[in-house]
Amino acid sequence: MNKAFVMLSLLLAATCAWSSEPPLASASKPVDSAASAQLASEVKAEFLHAWKDYRKYAWGHDDLAPLSHRAHRAHDWYAKPLLMTPVDALDTLVLMGLTDEADAARELIATKLEFDQDIYVKNFEITIRLLGGLLSGYQLTGDDRLLAKAEDLGKRLLPVFDSPTGLPWVEINLRTGKTRNPKTNPAETGTLLLEFGTLSKLTGNPVFYARAKRALVETFKRRSKLGLVGAEIDVETGQWLDTTSHISGGIDSYYEYLWKCWRLFGDADCLAMWKSGIAAVNAHLADEVDGALWYGAADMHTGKRTQTTYGALDAFFPALLALSGDTGRAARLQASSFRMWRIHGIEPEVYDYRSGAIPYPGYALRPEIVESTYTLSHFTRDPEYLAMGRSLFRDFVAHCRNDVGYAALTSVITKEKKDRMESFVLAETFKYFYLLFNPAALDFDAVTFNTEAHPLRASWK
Repeated sequence: MNKAFVMLSLLLAATCAWSSEPPLASASKPVDSAASAQLASEVKAEFLHAWKDYRKYAWGHDDLAPLSHRAHRAHDWYAKPLLMTPVDALDTLVLMGLTDEADAARELIATKLEFDQDIYVKNFEITIRLLGGLLSGYQLTGDDRLLAKAEDLGKRLLPVFDSPTGLPWVEINLRTGKTRNPKTNPAETGTLLLEFGTLSKLTGNPVFYARAKRALVETFKRRSKLGLVGAEIDVETGQWLDTTSHISGGIDSYYEYLWKCWRLFGDADCLAMWKSGIAAVNAHLADEVDGALWYGAADMHTGKRTQTTYGALDAFFPALLALSGDTGRAARLQASSFRMWRIHGIEPEVYDYRSGAIPYPGYALRPEIVESTYTLSHFTRDPEYLAMGRSLFRDFVAHCRNDVGYAALTSVITKEKKDRMESFVLAETFKYFYLLFNPAALDFDAVTFNTEAHPLRASWK
């Protein structure tokens, strides 16, 4: 098909979706308490559909391959599985009251998960998924075996911080402690303190907190004169390798943890860094287009706009804005996120909000827009967010449900499915949908979610 024709079609689709109706007009019928309860029940049923298929076809492996109905070696992260899906899904199972399923997952983790393996792993992903999941699972169940696993993992990850700058290497061998790959980003250097800090508080060992906080501070110290951080940094030299600044993947959760580490630990240094960081982001990355608010990319030194893209990962930012008290800006950005979703009935990974083009049309079953809907619903009590959530959930089921599990999409335009159901679908996407419609299942104000939606509680206070 002619590329120019495809681009014209995308632009026309974007224009029609943009102008057709107000951004929150997701459904004419409001979501009352009975409807919300029914939706929560539906979410639980769909979660069970995905979970039971994982148990049937991929039990003991990291992820389910939903189209091929199996767990293939390619769907384990490393040479040997680390039970990504069971660890990630455990707290969702508990919160949904699925006791038998939760007990089965917990027993598998306690008896089969072993970290004494001669494999290199990505520190960031292992921290947010496994360390975070073990800690939240322990806090929700009181199973000391989970805390012991978390402590073992934390100790094995500590050498990752032994760089000349204190910034963590990207990868570490769980058995030998050897590290590799110095090219990293602010998300991977600054999204560790919630997990390592909680481990310190629960074990009484301050070294975990100290190492992770130093990495966060060292990232902040290298901000530009404008107060922005870049997209790639070298852990050996501390030099920026890519000076593009944005709120998307690779930087996103760095900002998230500045605020959340203040929220969970009361760390005044984190609050000061947050205030500086968010002021710079709002000053240089926010972008007004035809009365709508977006966040794009700019050079960290000059503030010059370099890209006008926003996408599925960026859609976490309304939640962070609302959590930090800026509900007005959060609501405007959430409206933009929802408009992006509605162009093709589901959000793309990357969307150019000025041209209407879609540079990357895939959808990985990401949770961020649902997280923001849930957070805004909590803080504003505006029933529009329940209606928005219903629309998101209906689309999610319509396009991503598979006869086995849930499948990511290669393209939101064609709705072609991809043979992948990553663990975060069960850890985050279904959890946030469920809590949106059944907020009583968890005391929002008593927990802080890590970036993988694992609720952490300051039980040490």
